[in-house]
Amino acid sequence: MFAQEFVLKQRTEILHALCSSGSTEHLERVLDILLAQGELIWEDYQNIQVPDRALYTKARQLLDLVYTKGVDTCELFLAALKQVLPESQIVGLSFAGCNSNLEEKEEYQSTSTHTLLTQRPSLVSKLLGHIHGALEALVISGHFTSADCDEVRLPVYTPSQQARRLLDHVRPKGELAAKVVLQYIQQKQETGSALNPEKLTPPKEFLKYQKKLSSSVSAQSCFLSTYGGTSHMSLDDIYTEGQLELAQYCADVHGPLGLEDIVGTVGTVNEEADTVLVSGEAGSGKTTLLQRLHLLWARGVALQQFLLLFPFSCRRLNSEHRELSVKELLFQHCCWPDRDQEEIFQFILDHPHLVLFTFDGLDELKQSFSDEKRLCCPTQPAPVHILLFNFIQGSLMKGVRKVVTSRPEAVGPMLKTHLCKEVLLKGFSPSGIDCFVRKHHSDNTVATKVLESLQTNTALLGLCHSPVLCWIVSQCHKELLGCGEGSPQTITDVYLMILQHFFQHQSSQKSTVGLGWFQDHLKTVLHLGQLAFEGMKNTCYIFSGTDLETCGVTENDIYMGFLIQSKDLSSNHGKHYEFLHVTMQCFFAALYIVLSNNMDHSTISKLFEVKDMWETDLTSSCFRACLPSTYQQDCSLQGDATAAETSNLQITATFVSGLLSKRHQSLWLQCCPSAVMEKKIRQVGKCLSKGMQKHFKSIPQPVEGEKKSMHAMPGFVWLIKCIYEMQESRIAKDAMSKLEVDHLKLTYCNIGPVECTALAYVLQHLRNPVGLQLDNNSVGDVGVEQLLPCMHICNSLYLRNNNITDEGIRKLIAKGIQCENFRKIALFNNKLTDACTQHISQLLRTKDDFLSLRLGNNNITAEGAKQLAEGLKFNHSLQYLGLWGNKIGDTGAEALAKALESSKTLVWLSLVGNGVGNAGASALANIIKNSPTLEELWLTENCITRTGVERLIEALKHNIHVKSIWLRNNDLSLEEVEEMTQRESRLVF
Repeated sequence: MFAQEFVLKQRTEILHALCSSGSTEHLERVLDILLAQGELIWEDYQNIQVPDRALYTKARQLLDLVYTKGVDTCELFLAALKQVLPESQIVGLSFAGCNSNLEEKEEYQSTSTHTLLTQRPSLVSKLLGHIHGALEALVISGHFTSADCDEVRLPVYTPSQQARRLLDHVRPKGELAAKVVLQYIQQKQETGSALNPEKLTPPKEFLKYQKKLSSSVSAQSCFLSTYGGTSHMSLDDIYTEGQLELAQYCADVHGPLGLEDIVGTVGTVNEEADTVLVSGEAGSGKTTLLQRLHLLWARGVALQQFLLLFPFSCRRLNSEHRELSVKELLFQHCCWPDRDQEEIFQFILDHPHLVLFTFDGLDELKQSFSDEKRLCCPTQPAPVHILLFNFIQGSLMKGVRKVVTSRPEAVGPMLKTHLCKEVLLKGFSPSGIDCFVRKHHSDNTVATKVLESLQTNTALLGLCHSPVLCWIVSQCHKELLGCGEGSPQTITDVYLMILQHFFQHQSSQKSTVGLGWFQDHLKTVLHLGQLAFEGMKNTCYIFSGTDLETCGVTENDIYMGFLIQSKDLSSNHGKHYEFLHVTMQCFFAALYIVLSNNMDHSTISKLFEVKDMWETDLTSSCFRACLPSTYQQDCSLQGDATAAETSNLQITATFVSGLLSKRHQSLWLQCCPSAVMEKKIRQVGKCLSKGMQKHFKSIPQPVEGEKKSMHAMPGFVWLIKCIYEMQESRIAKDAMSKLEVDHLKLTYCNIGPVECTALAYVLQHLRNPVGLQLDNNSVGDVGVEQLLPCMHICNSLYLRNNNITDEGIRKLIAKGIQCENFRKIALFNNKLTDACTQHISQLLRTKDDFLSLRLGNNNITAEGAKQLAEGLKFNHSLQYLGLWGNKIGDTGAEALAKALESSKTLVWLSLVGNGVGNAGASALANIIKNSPTLEELWLTENCITRTGVERLIEALKHNIHVKSIWLRNNDLSLEEVEEMTQRESRLVF
């Protein structure tokens, strides 16, 4: 009866496994198997597969049917689940005791229609890539009409769904139709025409087009196209790998991701989706990463499973105002075939899995993502953004792999439902910074000096995790190494450095010294600033000659190097230009806001408008309202702003804060009346204070008995960064004096080293100690170092999943030992090894008021556990110790048990998933026997047998305080579990 009970008791888990991906594929494969095994009849199948019925409803109906059919059907159903579900989804289901195996039915039965049922799983597989040919055979034989074919080939169906629909339509057509399909499949098998890139022989003209396309892609990709575009840097010479991670909701994968993993199966959460999202902040290297992928494909060294690759820039697509079909989009925007366009396009439609589309900068598209307007027909013209949205959701060109890049804030929940997976680009690692700087400088001596300078300025080192800032620092090495007024500390400092660098290297007036360089080029700054500002107003990143002329931009201004020619558009429509990088456009817009005498007095207050920025999506009309009336007359924007607008305005506001700091006021003395400048400074200070107050007022009152907690929104982090850019401790002190919480939560807020620097600058002024929770960010070792100035105000620090290594922990612990308030730390899922345990051991030995240590899911072995045990021997305060998901084994468990057996404070201990056996369990029994405080012991997912559990039961007889010992998924039979549960109710299996 086990199988039937299992289906009933684990119904929720089975439903989740079948349906959580949003794809019907798992359910349909199970149905195929049950049909083939004869456990379902055709009428059962039809009753479940009712069109437009919700996936969960179908799955529930199947479970009901399977259960009522009895034990044998339940066993085969479970066997089918084991075959169909990926390992990651089987984890939550225990199939112990399920011994049924799926037997292959005899190849061909008495009738062909019967064979369609008994061989259904293998027939679906064999039909993949042959749908078109099978339909053609059925039409020629007179069994199918064109309407039948259209129903099978609906673009919303995946290839496997099309195969199933074909089989479903053939069955009622009778024996002869079924025979045609089986004969077609057999013929294809005999001729060895399995459809794959190795055996496929494309038409001659297709191969010519493939060569032309790869040549075009290679030419576009061989030189760095972004901020280094003017210096013709070879991508091979400068490209440096960024840190790639799967988003938290994707499958857990250990180790770094490579470039080809982006389009591979690793981390897939929705097998039916075709779109991969690569998300990263502005300047994190998204465009360069795609460029590298393009170049590797064009050279034939990577992504060779794709015969064609079509690259698109959403920034360029903004300039396309015509309605286009898919064919026109591909051929006009990427590469035009010399002949046989129809044949080539038909090949693409027939073999979508051999094609890759890339779309760079979804956040820069003027229209926000929507799935309201569905489009299935590839020949139907539509606005470009409608084509793109239907590509992403799979309504159009199903089967084509799509890679889309975007800033995180542009990706809403609706879009994420259409993703195969999401990959996060986190910028450079410390070794990546080193590699990039050395690649940028052919002179190794210069590179070494730059790196040494960065090591002495950790704030600047933190900024260099952003590739665009690392490029600026490398580009300005002479200014950096000869900096007489102090090294750059803020993002604004770095951009002013590149401003000075470009002016002094491109200008003929190279003798200018001191602060005069800025005044000498004030007109250029204002011209480019107005252009940038106008672009921000209109969500425009590419400018025509007319745009430049309107803002007074001259040839000399262009020569300075901040604008580069946009080659894709310039050839057909006159010259077009764009800023080196979108952040450079934001910087010049900020300069214009600070320096222009024509700016409306409400501009700054509108720019910092907190409510619209992250609560209701900043509208273009809101920002437009802050512009001078002369500009408003020319502005004809409609609808809401995109996420890129919001983000770019926030970046601009950050620069405005930095430009108005006291450290830079000497630059503006001769450029702007001091009274005007002081007014703008006061405005920014007032805006920042008002914004912080808005957050503080939203803090709910705590539930009685709980601590007062604030879950900060990303806008809070932005305000913190603005305060840091101003370097105004008075504003920081004033803001923190009004923050009264016990716990500050900043999870999933894209906190990197730059944000850590700003947080420490502001939070160090808190009046009372807080718990600081930074889980699931990108803090890293450099970020940890940036947090040290505020450690004295942290009574607990949560840094789960932050890419921290032993070196970061060494520095953190060294500081923590000195901090009186510091009592709790959580470091789950980082990159810690035994090397960090000697430092943690010293913390335990030194701080006798330390309460909680959680080190789960790292790489700590028995040796590390022994080190921790040495510290625990001298600690008389620890209450919580978590080491789940490490590798301490019996030896490590024994060492910890010996150190803790006389503890009078330990409340909770977790050694889940550590390879602990009977020896370890026996040692831990001594803690249970002796501890007056222990309440919970977690030993789930180990290898403890009956012998070890008996020792635990014996120990429990001596301790009435222990509430539970968790022992699920150990080496115990169902009979043993049942018996031991009856003997001791505190054991949880």
